[in-house]
Amino acid sequence: MKEKGLPAKTVLKEIESRLNKDFTFNSGKVLGSMCTNPHDLAKEVYARFLEKNLGDPGLFPATAQLEEEVIQMLGMLLSNPKATGNIVTGGTEANVLALWAFKNANTKNGGEIIVPVSAHCSFDKAASLLGFRIIRVGLNGKFQVDIEAVREAINHKTVALVGIAGTTSLGVVDPIRELSDIALEHNLLLHVDAAFGGFVLPFLKEIGYEAPEFDFRLSGVSSITIDPHKMGLAPIPAGGILFRNSDLRKFITWKVPYLAGGEIEQATFVGTRSGASVIAVWALLNHLGREGYRRIVKRCMRLTWKLTEGIKQIYGLDVMTEPVTNVVGIKSDIFNIKLIAEKLRKLGWAVALFPRHIRIVLMPHINEKHVESFLKDLRNIVRELKG
Repeated sequence: MKEKGLPAKTVLKEIESRLNKDFTFNSGKVLGSMCTNPHDLAKEVYARFLEKNLGDPGLFPATAQLEEEVIQMLGMLLSNPKATGNIVTGGTEANVLALWAFKNANTKNGGEIIVPVSAHCSFDKAASLLGFRIIRVGLNGKFQVDIEAVREAINHKTVALVGIAGTTSLGVVDPIRELSDIALEHNLLLHVDAAFGGFVLPFLKEIGYEAPEFDFRLSGVSSITIDPHKMGLAPIPAGGILFRNSDLRKFITWKVPYLAGGEIEQATFVGTRSGASVIAVWALLNHLGREGYRRIVKRCMRLTWKLTEGIKQIYGLDVMTEPVTNVVGIKSDIFNIKLIAEKLRKLGWAVALFPRHIRIVLMPHINEKHVESFLKDLRNIVRELKG
């Protein structure tokens, strides 16, 4: 830090210069991310209310009320308007909070959590923090968790099951109904990680696609992660953790006595917490409504299938599986998929590389011309490799 500060214009110019190497969602070149450019209304609202701190609801009681309304609206989206929870930093915090509640509700310290191999790395972080042992089980031919493998993995140490509704690698949905039945049969808790799928799956049936069951409609589901800062178009940070009711959430509720409004209860890891994020989510849910989100999902799914059909027409390429959400996995039994990814990146495409495939996510910032341009570059790369 310098002794004397610089003029604001100088600082801003330096920031713009330093950040021009970053990718931008508006470029249409970001194809591997599950985040997107926030909605204009959300950006405006977020910037106007930066000082709001939900860690001190005595100072900001109206903001705290908006969070309660957001949780109720998300609960309705997930088939349970009586759900409880919070807007948090993201899917990682939400997943850790769920497992923290599971730990405190259960006497099996050092117990086991059964998760699919497709689960997000946040579950490993949670296990490390909380003293759980993660038991990873394999997938079936549709890249969903193998239900029989789950049954075989259950023993007296098992505390909970995890199902994914929109996997990180391919956007597929585990058989949550079957997991729910197993959880009820063995008196286990079940957490559903719908960080990505939570703002996609509720609208699929309404726009003519298959809609896998995944939410609180299934009585074995104890908690759900849903991220408004993904397909919800909210600014980062805006994750969400919802519990079926207060029975589980109370196990991670802590009393804080010294704040402006007197003693309060917190059920999140962080103390100081962005009220601006909550207000932005509230604004979007009320502004877009189901109709607006349905329209967004419909457009993303249309582009998903346009890309899928285009990939199938390119020699040597195919998709890993038929898309369930707006995620496409590109594979090849002929060409080196890592080399294809490297060539795409050299052309400016920000794609995600997995061991067997390239992941493409058709987020709201992607449009028709971006898909066509990407397919053109992909065809040219294949021609070059083919010789």
